[in-house]
Amino acid sequence: MTAQPRIERHSSTCPHDCPSVCALDVEVIDGGTIGRVRGSARHSYTAGVVCAKVARYAERIHHPDRLTKPLIRTGPKGSGLFAPISWDEALDRTAEAFRSAAAAHGPEAVWPYYYAGTMGLVMRDGINRLRHAMGYSGQHSTICTTLAWSGFVAGTGRLAGTDPREMAESDCVVIWGTNPVHTQVNLMTHALAARKARGARIVAVDIYDNPTMKQADLALLVRPGTDGALACAVMHVLFRDGHADRDYLARYTDCPDALEAHLATRDPAWAAAITGLSVEEIETFARLVGTTKNTFFRLGYGFSRSRNGAVNMHAALCIPAVTGAWRHRGGGAFHSNSGIYGLDKRLIEGLDARRPGVRVLDQSQIGRVLMGDAEALRGGPPVTALLIQNTNPVSVAPEQELVKRGFAREDLFVCVHEQFMTETARMADVVLPATMFLEHDDLYTSGGHQHIQLGLKRVDPPGACRSNHDVLTGLAARLGAAHLGFAMSPRAIIDATLRESGRGTLAELEAAEVLDAQPPFAQAHYLDGFGYPDGRFRFSPDWGSVPIAHDGPRGPVATLPPLPDHWEAPLAAATPEHPFRLATSPARNFLNSSFTETPTSLAKERYPTVMIHPDDAAAHGIGEGEWVRLVNQRGAVTLRATLFPGLRRGVLIAESIWPNDAYPDGRGINTLTGADAPAPFGGAAFHDNHVAIERLRH
Repeated sequence: MTAQPRIERHSSTCPHDCPSVCALDVEVIDGGTIGRVRGSARHSYTAGVVCAKVARYAERIHHPDRLTKPLIRTGPKGSGLFAPISWDEALDRTAEAFRSAAAAHGPEAVWPYYYAGTMGLVMRDGINRLRHAMGYSGQHSTICTTLAWSGFVAGTGRLAGTDPREMAESDCVVIWGTNPVHTQVNLMTHALAARKARGARIVAVDIYDNPTMKQADLALLVRPGTDGALACAVMHVLFRDGHADRDYLARYTDCPDALEAHLATRDPAWAAAITGLSVEEIETFARLVGTTKNTFFRLGYGFSRSRNGAVNMHAALCIPAVTGAWRHRGGGAFHSNSGIYGLDKRLIEGLDARRPGVRVLDQSQIGRVLMGDAEALRGGPPVTALLIQNTNPVSVAPEQELVKRGFAREDLFVCVHEQFMTETARMADVVLPATMFLEHDDLYTSGGHQHIQLGLKRVDPPGACRSNHDVLTGLAARLGAAHLGFAMSPRAIIDATLRESGRGTLAELEAAEVLDAQPPFAQAHYLDGFGYPDGRFRFSPDWGSVPIAHDGPRGPVATLPPLPDHWEAPLAAATPEHPFRLATSPARNFLNSSFTETPTSLAKERYPTVMIHPDDAAAHGIGEGEWVRLVNQRGAVTLRATLFPGLRRGVLIAESIWPNDAYPDGRGINTLTGADAPAPFGGAAFHDNHVAIERLRH
């Protein structure tokens, strides 16, 4: 008789780079194998729902291609030729390379480079403790959030908003600049709950007819980078038709009269010519939000992907200030709650060891940095050694041709700590095998909700995999990096961080599973004042002094419009040479370059494609499924065309970040993306490219 497997169910937290940071219920079979993964019904935001790719996480954690032992390069860079070595040899060689780089050029020649492959605070941000203890180059993290955060905080003065669970209590939910059916499934849970219980209307604003647009009652298809024009025309109508809450404006905003005068010429006809919408669509949207006071504006990270994204985010955010929606339960705006937690991260990041004057390099400009661009290097020494955790820049970073050439430098030492042999790992000198989230302990917060959560070790890792924390402590011991955090376990760091932050203890959080940090209604709705000294929302922000924490220099702000507007100047506009606008939007079954190795995700996504309007395809002689080449000043990418009518003419959409080797010529989609730093604080404009399209004849 066959013994039945022993199945235990444990709580955990999804670690991936997503605002939802879902609470999970995980099956552990016979103490060592992961079974089904479900969303936790005990968590008020996750509410029992999790995306399909995480539900099948067993495919990823038990994948046969996982890295399980340290490797050293034995062939040319990028050849994929490696041999196994011991952990001691791998760490010794890495530490020696870091010492040699620092001896030749100073400690700033070493650049610890990371991002959000995990959202866990200990495993993601611990690399900064090594950086600060050793005086290595800093990092301005610009890949994802910078432009959107800047635009939101420009208005509110604080990175926080209405409780996102209040979407279920709204009579109108505006989903703007995000496709949550692909990227934040829990957002749709709460929006659809409002529709079912209250008859709430759902509005979606986006640049292509994606699955979220298909679920909306009102789907507004705008040209890329024109959100500010739509927002201004909506506010024009609100003032014109008496839907502006003048009492609220007088009490809570800085210059409503100047705003109204400014908007006098920004009418729906003006915006229609810019956005591609009809006058009636704009009027309908304005009437809906003007007459539905508890409208919830859910503003997404799409704003971060355009060079004018900060201005566009701020313009959209101004609408609920004009209507006074912040007064009402289920009303107001939300982008991120990252500003509510107040965690003391001195132990995690070694902030008390931070050295003044150390240069800060732009994460998005890694190609320029590695190729010796003096401006990107901030006038400092070359980078000759990299430690990379939680990111895959040889696939995801802008200006891929520069990135690849930089990584191919013979004088550059690269240590990559990874779960799979990614494009970046293949360019490394030393590759270290990394744990996954169910194989170590970590602490999580969320931008998309309001909970502090734990993700504790539930199974042993395969082979010789080690956690980020273990790698950093091993290097610290060899380099002489002194900090208390290197002598502590992750559990001890979590406990001390919670205690120092006034958030209880590890034991208390482990017993409760989650800690709800949502501020009270009046604070979340800014009824006790916005985050500026005078307590007023800023229609006219001082862009040069927006109170946002960031690690890089402030960009040029003199050209930013003083009031909400359509800001055309910085966009990569269509030209006769490059007549199409290209956006690289997220796929449903991948998450950046994660899940590109799992069989089900690969089967569902099939191969890289670019969506083109049928009329544009006909004009270029392009048929369904044919090979095309996208070209701009940065390079060329070959992929298949798919005819899709849910676009404005002149717009192309290439979903997902496929591995480079999924393309016939080995060049991924970010070959076409620029790394210039948009105002006011930098960022990466992944959806703001102009290209030509060429049919390939085989």
